[in-house]
This record gives sequence, C-alpha cells and structure tokens, in this order.
Amino acid sequence: MADKREEILDDDFLIEMTDDEGNVFYYVEEMIIPVDGENFALLVEVKDEEHVHGANCDCGCDCDCGCEDDDVIIAKIVVNEDGLEEYIEPTDEEFEKVQAAYEKLLDEET
Repeated sequence: MADKREEILDDDFLIEMTDDEGNVFYYVEEMIIPVDGENFALLVEVKDEEHVHGANCDCGCDCDCGCEDDDVIIAKIVVNEDGLEEYIEPTDEEFEKVQAAYEKLLDEET
C-alpha cells in the first residue's frame, strides 16, 4: 500500500514541520483563515503507514495511541527574507482571534 503522504502529494501541498526534539511531522493545509489583514492556516497532520500502535487504540488494533484523533494546528503565514511563505506559531492573542473566526465560519455552515 502506498504511503499516505504520497497519495496526498497528488492533490495537496504537503508541509513538513520539525519540533524542538527533531521529530518530523507532515501537514496538509485545510483552509486559510484571514484575520486582521493577515492569513492563518489550519493545518491537519498526515499520519503515515509506519504509525506504531499500542494498547487500547481507537483504530481497531486495541492500542492507546490516539491515532484516530486528527492533530490540527493553526499557523501564521508570513513571507520570509527570500520572499517565500513560511508557517510560524501565532501569538496567544492571534490564536484566540483565529479560533473565534474559525468557530464563526463553522456556525455559518450549519
């Protein structure tokens, strides 16, 4: 079976992020949320086929990995010195505004 990341690359732009410990995570941009003249991305993690399961899993293999839960983050989109878009962590105030804007969008859809 093909790696889920390869399947997504056919339709979407795959975003690679590395945490402070060097762990690499892959995300797909689900939507752009404009707030106060700036753009913020709703990023959803892409889990790969190498995911290791443990006890009490929700995916059917009886592990406690939480792999059924989507890891969703909000990132601020900025243009770096090279003129390329970059995703950075928003401030707490920005995060709260984006979260409120997202909830308003959800309310409008229902």
